Amino acid sequence: MREKVEAALGEIRPMLQADGGDVELVDVSEDGIVSVKLTGACGGCPMAQITLKQGIEKKLRESVPEVKEVVSV
Repeated sequence: MREKVEAALGEIRPMLQADGGDVELVDVSEDGIVSVKLTGACGGCPMAQITLKQGIEKKLRESVPEVKEVVSV
């Protein structure tokens, strides 16, 4: 599953990088919890939680149905 998550993040990453941010994959648990770290402009952005849930989590759940939740660490 980690490879599928990495591939999906690869599709999301250019959009984040266009705004000066990025996302790093920290961990993928066996129960479908994906831990990521928002970096760059995304790390301190007041909209980061919205980006995480409505952007990154939504895309990952569409691409990798095993993903249950995405959390920021």
